[in-house]
Amino acid sequence: MDKILKDKVVSNFLNKESNLSKYATKSSEAIRITQDNDDIRPSYYHDIDRIIHALSYTRYMNKTQVFSFKANDHISKRIVHVQLVSKIARTIARALNLNEDLTEAIALGHDIGHTPLGHTGEYILNEISLKHTGLMFNHNIQSVRTYLNLENNFKGVNLTIQTLDGIMCHNGEILCNIYEPKKKTKEEFLEEYELCYKDKEVLKKIRPMTLEGCIVRISDIIGYIGRDIEDAINLGVLTREDIPSDIRNVLGTSNREIVNTIILDIIENSIDKPYIKMSEDVFKAIFDLKKFNYENIYAKANTPKSVELYREGMFKLFDKYLNDIKNKNYDSIIFKSYLVDIDEDYIDATTPEKIVIDFIAGMTDEFFIKSIDYSEV
Repeated sequence: MDKILKDKVVSNFLNKESNLSKYATKSSEAIRITQDNDDIRPSYYHDIDRIIHALSYTRYMNKTQVFSFKANDHISKRIVHVQLVSKIARTIARALNLNEDLTEAIALGHDIGHTPLGHTGEYILNEISLKHTGLMFNHNIQSVRTYLNLENNFKGVNLTIQTLDGIMCHNGEILCNIYEPKKKTKEEFLEEYELCYKDKEVLKKIRPMTLEGCIVRISDIIGYIGRDIEDAINLGVLTREDIPSDIRNVLGTSNREIVNTIILDIIENSIDKPYIKMSEDVFKAIFDLKKFNYENIYAKANTPKSVELYREGMFKLFDKYLNDIKNKNYDSIIFKSYLVDIDEDYIDATTPEKIVIDFIAGMTDEFFIKSIDYSEV
């Protein structure tokens, strides 16, 4: 493409940014770990492409959202949750005149570090990580690690700092009434990222550096809080009438009503503001609904027996693959399926224990179960 035509196409991509809110994050502000060529695509638009073409994105399709191994094709997998978060976040971003490309990139990439078996798998792998490395394992931090270090044959895909930061700070388990961005340099982002492996308090307190990241953080909650109810009703875990009336009167009872109510409330309270905010009534109702979901859905998603079986299986897989690496058992699946065309920098910078944790974290549910069935554990 000749330069004149290329400049025109780039201009077409960027034209809409001239009309964005003064609080929006512009492509001209994008920072990467290393300088890169964004060709005709603006930086955050380019991030979207890098995320959806990554091999880890494909594995979303067979990772647990809440319920594992249910014989029901209508129960959400992680990929459905991610797409719902993306749509919800882009709706809010468009209404507030913020950068939809950055919002979409963060939303699509936010859960890429999730383990097999959802949060149950995450808790178990964190236990393993603390025992063997002294470092915490959290899916949002593993998501950043995936894009920084593991994708593209362990070379990473060089996303923008703004996208990586939004992914790191997306934790939808921590609900706030108001989300205000915290400006950061590249160095400050990397420092927070490293601290999140060691300091639980830092992990709890990190805030996105952009309003778009703030949108994804609340959209993560909106994306699961109603949909998980639909899945639970589908499986007979609860009924719509079980939802307390004080919550139903504010948010509604269906996913459609809940999503619509919260989105409209956020838009009303956040338009032309340098923060993302909810009304007190909606905030309290979401807080109460999250508590209801934890007690009536998430606590019942797995039986104590199945959790113990998953725990035993994950610990045994870790021990097996660690021994395979140390003994250079090249017939092991960790060499055949994972450590193929490996970058020497990854090997040099990573302990065998961390390599095994990276491998297990990237597994789908099905791959995890098959590994237990067919390995010598």
